[in-house]
Amino acid sequence: MISIKKNFQKTPFHLVDPSLWPFIAASGAFFLTFGTVLFMHHVNLGNQLAFLGLFIIILSMFGWWQNIIFETYNEGNHTAAVQLGLRFGMLLFIISEVMFFFGFFWAFFHASLSPSIEIGAV
Repeated sequence: MISIKKNFQKTPFHLVDPSLWPFIAASGAFFLTFGTVLFMHHVNLGNQLAFLGLFIIILSMFGWWQNIIFETYNEGNHTAAVQLGLRFGMLLFIISEVMFFFGFFWAFFHASLSPSIEIGAV
């Protein structure tokens, strides 16, 4: 019997198998946050818990990226349409960050250059 590997997608969209890495990364972020809070309250376990969370986050970064590289090169999941969508997504993210900081500084300069009478024009 000849085994034929099905290495194609029915749609050009990014459809991958579910992964456990987001749950692992979220658990690491929880441990890091909780451990840091305990460390700031001088609890002995806080330091170890924070380092455990940081280790889990670093581990999940490498594992998740390894899965993404495997999906890209071996499974062929990143088609041209997916790559274009990822590029547009990153571009929109950068534009939204620029607009956020522009709005933040606009509000700061507006409050500084034309103060309100209600607060004593200060």
